[in-house]
Amino acid sequence: MDKQQLDDILWRHLSSLPYFRGFLRAVEDRFYQEIDLPAPVFDLGSGDGHFASVAFEEKLDVGLDPWVEPTLEAHGRETYRLLVLGNGAHIPFPDGYFGSVTSTSVLEHIPDIEPVLAEAARILKPGGKFVFCVPNHRFPKLLWGRRFLDKLGFNRMAEAYSRFFNKIARHAHTDSPPVWQARLERVGFELVDTWDYFPPEALTILEWGHPLGLPSLLSKKLFGRWVLFPKRWNLAIPWRWTRKYLDDPRSEQGVCSFFIARRKP
Repeated sequence: MDKQQLDDILWRHLSSLPYFRGFLRAVEDRFYQEIDLPAPVFDLGSGDGHFASVAFEEKLDVGLDPWVEPTLEAHGRETYRLLVLGNGAHIPFPDGYFGSVTSTSVLEHIPDIEPVLAEAARILKPGGKFVFCVPNHRFPKLLWGRRFLDKLGFNRMAEAYSRFFNKIARHAHTDSPPVWQARLERVGFELVDTWDYFPPEALTILEWGHPLGLPSLLSKKLFGRWVLFPKRWNLAIPWRWTRKYLDDPRSEQGVCSFFIARRKP
């Protein structure tokens, strides 16, 4: 990808989301631009539809989410041909219906994850592609707050901080790629490719973005928009903090992992 393409990806997320959330979504968007998704495409955890609306040029075929309010917001974006309010462990489509299943930073929030993975395998055609991303085992360990407390010798407080951050982020899983690979294989997938991304320095930017993002939350509550003034001058600082990480986002110490799996024949 050239510089202008990467600039465009980052801008369309930073200009419409709190910067820490937009930053991570932009990196994931970058990866999706290089992945072919055979139709029909099923989005497992479509949420408010924002990611699909900016990451994909064409409408996705089906989005599923268990929450009413985000689904209504996704409907207003007109990003999907069909939206389904439902549970990922009980997807109302026949076996082998879809060519691809995507799930962007969703699976980590689901406590009982294996039935959901089994459903993703069931609805895919043999050889169908499953593309998803999640925070991994490094995420809680490399949080700035945890590392700071560890350096001071406050190890129990450091572990408590990790648990607290995972709680506010609603993480039910922060597992290593081999753990995810074993889960995939148990339900009928084979792993095609995986890589880690989002280095510790990027995680620090995301972590501090939670308190710094309070004005965005206020704007969303009052005006229905995360970013009230989506102008370059208004976002110059977060742009400067985040832009370099789109050039080469893969990292051996990355705190998130991206997966491409295939349903076995």
